[in-house]
Amino acid sequence: MEHGESALVVEARQMLATGQCEEAVFAELAARTGEWAVCAVAVCLALGVPRTDAEARVREVEPLFGDFAVGEEDLVAAVLGLSDVFIVDAVLDEHDEHIRDLLGTAAGASGGYPGSLLGWFRTGELTKIFLYFAQPRYRDGRGSPTDFWTAMTTAGELLASKGGPDQAEVVAGLERCRRQAAAMGVGQDV
Repeated sequence: MEHGESALVVEARQMLATGQCEEAVFAELAARTGEWAVCAVAVCLALGVPRTDAEARVREVEPLFGDFAVGEEDLVAAVLGLSDVFIVDAVLDEHDEHIRDLLGTAAGASGGYPGSLLGWFRTGELTKIFLYFAQPRYRDGRGSPTDFWTAMTTAGELLASKGGPDQAEVVAGLERCRRQAAAMGVGQDV
């Protein structure tokens, strides 16, 4: 790590610690230094993204920098945010990894899902994903309903077994999944 980048990482950590979001931190550093790629990597490192991942993510979006001019750092920050450059991937235990795999199976069986959920998969927002898919309005007949409700029921059972602040919502979502699976004559095991 070069000295200038090291100082930017420290400064980014301090700014993040005050509650500033990563996009605002990037925009402020980038506006001051003019080194957009270096600042993007520094913010990633300050968040805890491994260097190789940070550099690869920034290399991927760096060609877009040419579409912006000095003074448009807020717009560049928005592009970095939408491109998931600043996401810190969750490290899950075996139980949560199994839940994420089941939710991935459900996502595939649903015939597609909004790309915005990819961030939730990467950050380990398993309860949010489950509750999104368990909503009454989610299913629209695409994909494989049998596989969807089977995976969702099993994921819901595993989430419910963990407890947590969203327990009542998870249990309600699980009951909905069970009703849907039963209506289709689906077993409860995946």
